[in-house]
Amino acid sequence: MILAVCPNPSIDTYAWLSSFDRGGANRIAKQQEFPGGKGVHVAMALREMGQYTGLLGNWAGHSGQWIKEACQDLGIPSFGPELSGANRKCYTFLSAGSDLHHTELLEPGPAMTEGNYKEMLQAFKVNLDNASLAVLSGSWPKQSPDTAYSDLIDIAKQQQKKVILDCSGVMLEKALDKGFFGLHLNEHEAKAICQTEDPLEAIQQLSKKVDLVALTRGKEGLYLGYLGKVIHANVIIDKVVSTVGSGDCLTAGIALGVSRGLSVEEIAGYGVAFGAANCLREDLGMLYQSDVERLLTQVKIKELNYA
Repeated sequence: MILAVCPNPSIDTYAWLSSFDRGGANRIAKQQEFPGGKGVHVAMALREMGQYTGLLGNWAGHSGQWIKEACQDLGIPSFGPELSGANRKCYTFLSAGSDLHHTELLEPGPAMTEGNYKEMLQAFKVNLDNASLAVLSGSWPKQSPDTAYSDLIDIAKQQQKKVILDCSGVMLEKALDKGFFGLHLNEHEAKAICQTEDPLEAIQQLSKKVDLVALTRGKEGLYLGYLGKVIHANVIIDKVVSTVGSGDCLTAGIALGVSRGLSVEEIAGYGVAFGAANCLREDLGMLYQSDVERLLTQVKIKELNYA
């Protein structure tokens, strides 16, 4: 099993608006809802590819129950503490020919108590027993400690389990102080940490803290540093429908490649094929196995050398 951890799940909502009247009443013409949060996207991508996956999250209110049930309907067992309040909704507004198009509106979500946090750590410890690898992704509920991810990393180290982390800010800084197996970050996060726009230089710096570095640069593709190699991988797609969740699907592809013991080149190929497959569908944060299998044959791989 791969354990996907989503501390702050959401209901991701596409909402269609023809226009927006400031100070007036605005009616949404149509909306679609999807289970969301970075770790939820990871779990759904892995499950679509036939990988048995468990989902650990913090669940609150009717929205939390809806997300859990949607994941369980996909064959993803879900567990974790129950919080007061409600899990957040994240709206993406769609409006043809308007600067409102793809504007996002994010609800605050629930807060975490000290008791909830202890429950979360214990649930991670218990469920990690049955996992080969854990993927830790995204933000945490309000009032969570800055050490949240580094605390999970400590538990994983005690159990000699690999983790792949996708987060930013102070939680990432504290996690890097600990050191861990794998990291996925984008070019902006890499620049903030490493003070460089050069992906090879950033990977060289980060490799002192982690074994695997997956650095994404949008259309430029993936730079993967692992086992002494740096691989650039990319795949071109004709039409991008939605990029929401593509980074999370890329993380899932890398996790699956690692769990299967694939080569560095194959892991990079899985990553970009998963991320690109997500861009082909309207469903937020989702991919289809048939797209991944087709795109895997089209991935361009190149080994790079440090200057």
